[in-house]
Amino acid sequence: MNDLANSSMTEKSPPERIDFNTPEMQHKRRIRALKDRLTRWYVLVGGLAVLAAITLIFFYLAYVVLPLFQGAKLTAHTAQTPAWEQDAGKPLLLVIEEQNLVSMRVSDKGEALFFNTRDGSELSRVTLPIPAGAHVTSVAQDQPGKPLVAVGLSNGQVLVFKHAYPISYPENKKTITPAITYPYGETPRVLDDEGRALEHVSLNANDTTLILAGATGSQLHVLSLTQAENQMTGETTSTESRIDLPQLSAMVKAIYVDPRQQWLYVINGRAQADVFSLQDRTLNGRYKLLEDANAETTASAQLVGGISLMIGSSRGNIAQWFMARDVDGEMRLQHIRDFKMGGAPIAQIVAEQRRKGFIAMDTSGKLGVFHSTAHRTLLVEPVASGPAIMGLSPRADRVLVEDNGKLLPLTLKNPHPEVSWSALWDKVWYENYDEPKYIWQSTASNSDFEPKLSLAPLTYGTLKAALYAMLLAAPLAVAAAIYTAYFMAPGMRRKVKPVIELMEALPTVILGFFAGLFLAPYIEGHLPGIFSLLILLPIGILLVGFLWTRLPDSIRLRVPDGWESAILIPVILLVGWFSLGMSSHMENWFFGGDMRSWITNDLKITYDQRNALVVGLAMGFAVIPNIYSIAEDAVFSVPRSLTHGSLALGATPWQTLIRVVILTASPGIFSALMIGMGRAVGETMIVLMATGNTPIMDMNLFEGMRTLAANVAVEMPESEVGGSHYRVLFLAALVLLMFTFVMNTLAELIRQRLRKQYSSL
Repeated sequence: MNDLANSSMTEKSPPERIDFNTPEMQHKRRIRALKDRLTRWYVLVGGLAVLAAITLIFFYLAYVVLPLFQGAKLTAHTAQTPAWEQDAGKPLLLVIEEQNLVSMRVSDKGEALFFNTRDGSELSRVTLPIPAGAHVTSVAQDQPGKPLVAVGLSNGQVLVFKHAYPISYPENKKTITPAITYPYGETPRVLDDEGRALEHVSLNANDTTLILAGATGSQLHVLSLTQAENQMTGETTSTESRIDLPQLSAMVKAIYVDPRQQWLYVINGRAQADVFSLQDRTLNGRYKLLEDANAETTASAQLVGGISLMIGSSRGNIAQWFMARDVDGEMRLQHIRDFKMGGAPIAQIVAEQRRKGFIAMDTSGKLGVFHSTAHRTLLVEPVASGPAIMGLSPRADRVLVEDNGKLLPLTLKNPHPEVSWSALWDKVWYENYDEPKYIWQSTASNSDFEPKLSLAPLTYGTLKAALYAMLLAAPLAVAAAIYTAYFMAPGMRRKVKPVIELMEALPTVILGFFAGLFLAPYIEGHLPGIFSLLILLPIGILLVGFLWTRLPDSIRLRVPDGWESAILIPVILLVGWFSLGMSSHMENWFFGGDMRSWITNDLKITYDQRNALVVGLAMGFAVIPNIYSIAEDAVFSVPRSLTHGSLALGATPWQTLIRVVILTASPGIFSALMIGMGRAVGETMIVLMATGNTPIMDMNLFEGMRTLAANVAVEMPESEVGGSHYRVLFLAALVLLMFTFVMNTLAELIRQRLRKQYSSL
């Protein structure tokens, strides 16, 4: 009994309590709390650092890009009143040399005076070899940047001279010695046989031919001087010939010769331009320059390259014109764009020597700075008391104005006139083009090149490459993710998923190398097989699946549940072998042995070997692992209780997948697609190596493209640091960053909405 009582007392004794406040447990809690705080701060600091880094990248890109959209700045210096102004005569031409140290002034007295640009002091004076009794009536320069000058005389003759500024270093001191030379001789050439004064002159010279044109009233005089060098003796012979053109009925205001010596432009009357063909010696057309009947042309000039004419009016407007083909294919003088300076008549227009910019001055003394291609007015500012003559330095950073016996030196800061919103995103009518277009062409070999900096074809190419890549990657990756996570056996899933995710580790430069050197020529040689493969493969898979459902249960049940997809491996290999093996036969049967020629000649579709199809296949292969991995995790993370409950209520596995699993996993699937889209947009090496890098806007599957990322990679090494090209490339990077930011923001908003909508499932 005692033993039983003792046993009963032992069973009823309270259990021993665990002491959580021992020194060891308290130490563990302190260590755990410290780890929690460190982890919290680590995650917080890391997240803030990422946000700060992205913000700094954004602001740095904006800092580099911002100067593109700033206007010009004009700084006036102390006016100069040199002593030589007292007897220098009326100024007809002002020229500044490359170093901005020496300037040349040609007056109606027949003198070329060289003076120091900084202080106005006279350096030298050259009296031109003008015949006795004659005086200067007109002056004209060759194309901007050319050193030839033509001087029209009162006796109907014209003198051509060249100004040069050789540099020497006597006693290690830089010295510029201006000089005048006469490449066509010191004897003036006769333009008007009757000896009347040449009111307007023009010239253009190439390696062999000099064209001189002059006007007396309404009569034109054109002379062609051809020089030929004897290769044996080295002697040079000259041949003169008259070019007879139809005469005008109105007074001539200005004459210009096309640099290719194809056209002669004559501004005459109130607002009229007559264009003559120097080759056919016929009148191309008579064009009305101004719509306003009360306005007239008051100034004109040629832009660098001589293709564009800038016409100033009495209303303060400046219009750009150049020759282009009309709808009938005929060359006609076309009105391109207009600039507004003010209400006073335009007095003078001076073109830049290295860019498609120009400056203008009106009769009120206002000076305007413009750029033709960008259609941009950068500055309008008063600098003189009235009409004045001005000169612009070759680098377009110094302006010299002579106003009532005073020299007004001005410093012009205008580093990036080529860039404007319209030049970047709108169609632009470029010189030598027949209509406005989107063009990217940042560099060329000639000095009078017109930069074409449209980002539209690059953005279009970026979206085109991403679209074709997503057309391949999105359905394959999402379908594979759904099948792997929902239908595939766990043992097979453990083998398939790592293999697909391992594809992501493959460097894109290897994929681009493979696509450019192997895939592109292979597709070109097997086009029928590639297209038949895209058609037959889905049909073959569906057909095998249908036949599988019709097999007896004794056969189908031998394959473990979830391993059925392994049966498709030989099917895919067989269909691929059949399609590609029959490619040459199909090409002979249906396309005359050459499908590429059939596409080009019969369908009139341009075919490039490295095209969007190649990019879509290669970049789609690179994007699939990203989309697959995230989408598969999203589908696999759907709670099993939802699928089991749906099946228990009588739904089929397919109904459960469509109405439960995919809806619940839709936020993750959508995120996977957006991340894949971002990867495709930012891809560089594949599109760089697998396309022709042609910046065109065409959805043609068989043509290439150039993307923003590839363009930055290609052209950044050759761009001038701080130049317009350099900053526009940074602008392209900023556009990519903004596009990614907008896409991610929209993706997050949509993902949150989907999560909220289907969270109750």
